[in-house]
Amino acid sequence: MPECQNCGSFVTDAYARVFTPPGVDDPRVCPDCQDKIRDGAEVRAARSPRNP
Repeated sequence: MPECQNCGSFVTDAYARVFTPPGVDDPRVCPDCQDKIRDGAEVRAARSPRNP
């Protein structure tokens, strides 16, 4: 089962398929990582709050 590399949360196979490059099984961040975003090949802190 795929896991978020940042927080370790479970993600669905469909989410991992869409948000990971070929050859990578686990996404770098997930929807539960509200303070992190993907920026090219890196993961960085969000510049603005992601609070719902």
